[in-house]
Amino acid sequence: MYMSENMYYRMMGSTGMQVSVLSYGFWATYGVKNDLKGEKGIETAMELLRIARKSGINCFDHAEAYGKPPGEAERIFGIALSALTEEDPLLWRRSELVITTKIFWGGDGVNEKGLSRKHIMEGMDASLERLGLDYVDMVFCHRPDPHTPTTTVVRAMTDIVRSGASTAWGTSEWSAQQITEAFWIAKSEGLEPPSFEQPQYNMFHRDRFEREYFPLYNPPYSIGTTVWSPLRSGFLTGKYNDGIPDGSRATVEVYSWLKEELEERKRNGEIDIVKHLTEYAKNEFGCSMAQLALAWCLKNKNVSTVLLGATNAEQLRENIGCIEVAERMDSSHMESINDILGNRPEHWIGPGGSGNRELRTLD
Repeated sequence: MYMSENMYYRMMGSTGMQVSVLSYGFWATYGVKNDLKGEKGIETAMELLRIARKSGINCFDHAEAYGKPPGEAERIFGIALSALTEEDPLLWRRSELVITTKIFWGGDGVNEKGLSRKHIMEGMDASLERLGLDYVDMVFCHRPDPHTPTTTVVRAMTDIVRSGASTAWGTSEWSAQQITEAFWIAKSEGLEPPSFEQPQYNMFHRDRFEREYFPLYNPPYSIGTTVWSPLRSGFLTGKYNDGIPDGSRATVEVYSWLKEELEERKRNGEIDIVKHLTEYAKNEFGCSMAQLALAWCLKNKNVSTVLLGATNAEQLRENIGCIEVAERMDSSHMESINDILGNRPEHWIGPGGSGNRELRTLD
């Protein structure tokens, strides 16, 4: 891990690229919420991107599916990035940024989704046009495609990389078996293997990341990770401890499914656990529940970067403050948190356990 001022950086798998341990993503925000559309969305994006970049964040996450219509979030980012680059060319120089996108859901047409060679090529071109870029640094296959042979996917992604449209490719929510299949197809045919995975990872969703994927963090795979939903769609901020607040993501029509999940979490006792952790965060670190949850993710060295989805300046600054909490968090804290959670995976190796390497500077 490397450090620049107050931000830390980790290697993104075997790509040779360094990414800030916190990234800023546009999912479930820009082009979806009414106050983050059009000109208002661009203004908000510029404000928050300034905060993110000045804090040392260099990685910005997108997908062709984000926004309404799909791709609107990329369009907003592209306009904002162009304006910010003109405003401060040194801070926003392209050589220091790591910009990503994901391909799978590009539209409603039968050939506008999936991982066919046709859609990968056309989807990549459309994303670059919306982003206003010649290339992205990382492109993900947003989900596995059961209808397209893995060999076809690997060959198409190899062409994306070798054409210069992306510097590397990876997967999102693929199984370990699917990732290793793609890896060895690439190796056996002289193609480009997947270099990173974007999985969900948080205090209540950890089995796949800590157990199933664990062999993939080591050679020959050495995959990097960009973990999403570290706050479990806001649940781990504690804001749902006493019901659904006005203006939260669960009140947005497109995310109405969150209401059903919240009811289930209340029934299975997860809200009580979050209340306990909220008190622990306050008493032990003097921090928010969100900062504790994000710091917990950072303590796992197999997390290359954690995706943030803040929609206002106060929220983003608070989230970035998790780094200070992670610096103070030691193995005894991790054990206490895991005792409260009570969901440590079987054969567990992860934060605070035998496979943990604590957050630290590298001289």
